[in-house]
Amino acid sequence: MEYYLTVKSIHMVAIVSWFAGLFYLPRLFVYHSDKNIELTTSKTFKIMEYKLHYYIMYPAMIVALLTGLYLKIFVIGWSFPLWFSIKFHCVVLLVLYHFLLTKHLNDFKKNKNKFSEKYFRFINEVPTVLLIIIVASAYHKYY
Repeated sequence: MEYYLTVKSIHMVAIVSWFAGLFYLPRLFVYHSDKNIELTTSKTFKIMEYKLHYYIMYPAMIVALLTGLYLKIFVIGWSFPLWFSIKFHCVVLLVLYHFLLTKHLNDFKKNKNKFSEKYFRFINEVPTVLLIIIVASAYHKYY
């Protein structure tokens, strides 16, 4: 319990960083999926998307998962109350969503994107919905 507040602070910063990327990367895909985009603009998007994904999102996801695991094991213990089960399943969905974005990133990198801007606008809402559920479940653990 000695490191609880430090680990929790790191966990919160990692979550904020990861979600910033989860919100922004699909937004970049919206603009990158424009059929009339110029080659130089496409190259710029590819660099932005790559750096966001691999320099910010991946490390933030790993840190968020590791610190979350630490907090679960050493603070909550091995019990699985309803609020935690809901939160856990949403986090699993977020990780799957992250890997879906990785697939789209690789498609753009290879110039093989098949999805429209409407698709990317739609999937851009996924982390918002999951964030609301995660925050609500964690908040209600006290009630």
